[in-house]
Amino acid sequence: MTSTALSGRERFKQHLRKVGSGEHTSKGMSREEAADALELMLHQDATPAQIGAFLIAHRIRRPEPQELTGMLDTYRKLGPVLRSAPGQRPPLCFGMPYDGRTRTAPIYPLTTLVLLACNQPVVLQGGERMPIKYGITAIELFRSLGLDLRGLPLETVQDGFHNQGFALIHQPDHFAIAESLISYRDELGKRPPVASLELLWTAHQGDHRLISGFVHPPTESRAWEALKLAGESDLFTVKGLEGGTDLPIGRACITARVLGEQTERLILHPRDHGCHATDVEWTDLTTWQAQAMDALQNRGPLQDSLRWNAGVYLWFAGLSDSLETALETATTVMDEGKALHQLDQLCSCLSIR
Repeated sequence: MTSTALSGRERFKQHLRKVGSGEHTSKGMSREEAADALELMLHQDATPAQIGAFLIAHRIRRPEPQELTGMLDTYRKLGPVLRSAPGQRPPLCFGMPYDGRTRTAPIYPLTTLVLLACNQPVVLQGGERMPIKYGITAIELFRSLGLDLRGLPLETVQDGFHNQGFALIHQPDHFAIAESLISYRDELGKRPPVASLELLWTAHQGDHRLISGFVHPPTESRAWEALKLAGESDLFTVKGLEGGTDLPIGRACITARVLGEQTERLILHPRDHGCHATDVEWTDLTTWQAQAMDALQNRGPLQDSLRWNAGVYLWFAGLSDSLETALETATTVMDEGKALHQLDQLCSCLSIR
């Protein structure tokens, strides 16, 4: 009997044998097998016992690049699709942990506003609070700034992306089938391989520049290979705060540019550009809201972090010839209130939909 003729549970049992047989006998799945395994999990064609066993075994063994690519294939097949308008500048698509932030104050919502003020489209993604960190989420941060993006149909998000250059893909609203695996994160107490996938996937299809966060060097090199197999030929990997894409100002920033077959390591030093300081700790949403509004006007404790992040990403986006020029542009945007105006514009557009 061929594998395609087997029931979903029997097929999944074969995939489970490959990842759960132990150090000496376990085998890597092919790209196609990994894609099938994730699809069976998302559709609940595998049993809860099978899914839990697979996720923890795969985490212990660590997914191989072609397995991550296969899982990425399934997300591209089943997930939401976002496209740019003709002539629209390719967006920066940010991949960061879905379970949020708990230790350091997030900068990426503010970086997004500076980028948008410079006509650089941005795509973000995330969900509600989830295991294992239950950290603050993008949807909560934007809502605290007056921009409530929860509950929007995908068509509305697509229209907003065409008109304003900004999209936030919210998993409960736009990729509900992926919500089925969240309970396993809590029950297992560990991030499953799907959490690695979330750093590599974007709903945007077409030309874009992917920014992917990482924590450990082996994770970064595995991401390079998986994304290469997936056809992502224009990306940056970033050792950001808490595994995300926010660049620290309290230490050197370890990043890499991958363009086609070429990979270039980029070590950036905020101290060399007048941005060195202690990264601001996360306290609560009310405190962050006040700090964020100050930073958008180039003042307060998040000022240096925002200038650094916005400048680096303006440079990464190709909007400035040098990091120095990009930092000057970011400072001007903040000083002149253009980022704050961008927030007001987004809120106004949302209120009339």
